[in-house]
Amino acid sequence: MAESAKSAGWRLFDQIVSDAPLRAVNPWRRGESGAPEYVPDYDTLRLLLGVPLLLRANSQSGVPALALDVWAAYEMRRAGFDPDRVWPREEVPRVLPAEVTTLMSGLPRALAAEVRERIATGKVRGITLASANLLGKNYVKQVDVVMSSWQTGPELMISTKRMDSSFGKNAANRVEESYGDAKNLRLRHPQSGLGFFYSLRSTALTEEPDKAAWLIDLLAKLGREDDAYDAVGLIIPEWDDHLEIDEYGDDDPDPLVAAGIEPPSEADPGDAPADLPAEDVAGSIARLPEVRLRLDEVPAELDPARFLAVMVGRVLANCPINFHIEARARLRAAGGAFR
Repeated sequence: MAESAKSAGWRLFDQIVSDAPLRAVNPWRRGESGAPEYVPDYDTLRLLLGVPLLLRANSQSGVPALALDVWAAYEMRRAGFDPDRVWPREEVPRVLPAEVTTLMSGLPRALAAEVRERIATGKVRGITLASANLLGKNYVKQVDVVMSSWQTGPELMISTKRMDSSFGKNAANRVEESYGDAKNLRLRHPQSGLGFFYSLRSTALTEEPDKAAWLIDLLAKLGREDDAYDAVGLIIPEWDDHLEIDEYGDDDPDPLVAAGIEPPSEADPGDAPADLPAEDVAGSIARLPEVRLRLDEVPAELDPARFLAVMVGRVLANCPINFHIEARARLRAAGGAFR
């Protein structure tokens, strides 16, 4: 049976992140003013954004949105946060309580391997999920990037959205949803770092410039609310027209559902990444289409570097000094204040 786009996407995402040259490099540097500056790994982001283009995966496959989730989680690990507490994880299962990994690390090797296999294949239920679903003030919300543990509860929550087409039709809906989600999560988790990361394809700037300007302005205002998001980030990716992916709008019905076919569950362990020869993965990564980032069109208030810096700073400022030791050390190395 052919591998699903989501499984293939995860294989490529995992390899890109694993091979990233800046993976172990401190993202903080001392700026000209002496204050620390966050330096995102944009090269890795470009590669991740190329995966759905290579796979011809539309938004309903989940792969385009995952590119943003994987990068945001990768950056939080670069900042020094515990890899097992940042979801999605870098291996199956993508959402797994850190306490479970701690338990497995203390088991005899053979038993730990058996437990890990049973969890990864879904034989033990109730331990892992395909996505992080958090209770807000009034309803449960799927959050794309989360850092949490039993002891602390959610410390970091980042929602991601991307819009590659149908700008005029869907822009208002996405902004309205983001306002409601922010209030819902903030009112239950007031001390958590709460962020919103948005991707808007560059064609919006030329096809519907007025709508694009309106949306960018709203995103900036969304990050100024005291009881909503701590920060909002924006990227504007650009790729060649011949790489266009056939899409249908976010509000259009799923073709499978319309045809009376039940789509596979995201929690289905059969959708986990397959083990394929390494040269197949490497060859696919070498063929990734070029994706450029129009950082020149992103306002300073929505700059991804600022967004990531605010997210890290919010977490460190709202927990005891003996929490997240490695993250504090990396920031301190660049002259940061969270000692």
